[in-house]
Amino acid sequence: MPLNVWILVAAQALAMCTAPFIVFIGSIHGRLLAPSPELATLPVGLVVVGTVLAIKPATWLMERIGRKPVMLLGTLAGTLAGSLGALAAWTASFPLLCVAAVVGGTGLAVVHQYRFAAMESVSSDMAGSAAARVLLGGLVAAWLGPEIALAGGGGQAQYPFMGGWLALGAVQVLAMVVLTFGYRASGEHVRGAAVGGGRPMTAILKQPVIWAAISAAAVGYAIMSFIMTATPLSMTEIASHPLEDAKRVIQLHIMAMYLPSLVSGWLIRVVGIPRMMALGLLAYLGCVVLAFSGITFHHYLSALILLGIGWNFLFVGGTTLLPKGYQDEERFRVQGLNDLMVFGSQATAALSAGAVLAAFHWTGLLLIAVPFLVLHGVLMAIWLMGRRAPTGLPE
Repeated sequence: MPLNVWILVAAQALAMCTAPFIVFIGSIHGRLLAPSPELATLPVGLVVVGTVLAIKPATWLMERIGRKPVMLLGTLAGTLAGSLGALAAWTASFPLLCVAAVVGGTGLAVVHQYRFAAMESVSSDMAGSAAARVLLGGLVAAWLGPEIALAGGGGQAQYPFMGGWLALGAVQVLAMVVLTFGYRASGEHVRGAAVGGGRPMTAILKQPVIWAAISAAAVGYAIMSFIMTATPLSMTEIASHPLEDAKRVIQLHIMAMYLPSLVSGWLIRVVGIPRMMALGLLAYLGCVVLAFSGITFHHYLSALILLGIGWNFLFVGGTTLLPKGYQDEERFRVQGLNDLMVFGSQATAALSAGAVLAAFHWTGLLLIAVPFLVLHGVLMAIWLMGRRAPTGLPE
């Protein structure tokens, strides 16, 4: 793999810390500061809102000034989020905590573009492997994010979680340094194109392959976020597990999201994208069955591990499939639309998780996920039935 890909792996490991950091302590910190329990998961949902709001501006800027300057702006947003979160902890301000979550989400919108930058740094037959390599950085983030959340005493400190937010800002500065001195725009292997070139979006969206790709990532991310956001509260409030157990489940879940990236690029080349996505759907169904069957620590752990594996197979499969539906000059528009739909779905899921958990309990929340798995299966079937001729990369 080219140096650019490994630089993006390192940057992902640091900049992506915002996601597991807020997933772990967002609802817990929110419960301490929120005026009502129903708002406890709001900071977790607002991270995704920030991501959705920043996707189009981020891709618009990348199309005009290049990927690297926007990547640096993303790490700056992450640093600002850490500072605002620390200020929220110091002043016990729930609105300020929500602002920190939104700003952190804007930084993550840029981090999610790292996978496309990696795919553009290699030949087309290695695109899936490059995207999977970048996601490996999430392995480090899976452990580092929750660990730094407890820096300075965590929730037991005089100002709960203030030290963790400051540590998050410091990690974002490190990501900025890695990108500044490591990433080279000259390593991107794409042809130059006029801004706004290519086919109309209506013509692009008539292709079933586009919808199969988008649904894989959107459904995968939404269900993962829906269940994962509710898990810490379900474990600590409903099942009475200690906070340390909830932390371990979230860490191992996020590791399960990214660890398959060691083999998912190879798996795509061997079994093809459709079988990869089918395995992801099966993993999600297994997650629902296991989580529905009990609330012991091992029920939560095994279900969340399957949830992570299913997410990886669907997300990597969808990301690898997406370029089959666009030309080089269309990439920023299609990538922006893809991420807007993916993280818009995730935002809806994360924002609703707390209310759904309160209204329908853990088992009801799990059952709500099933129809969306069926939806992706239908869109996959439409794409597969409409395929004409094979391409160079197995589908």
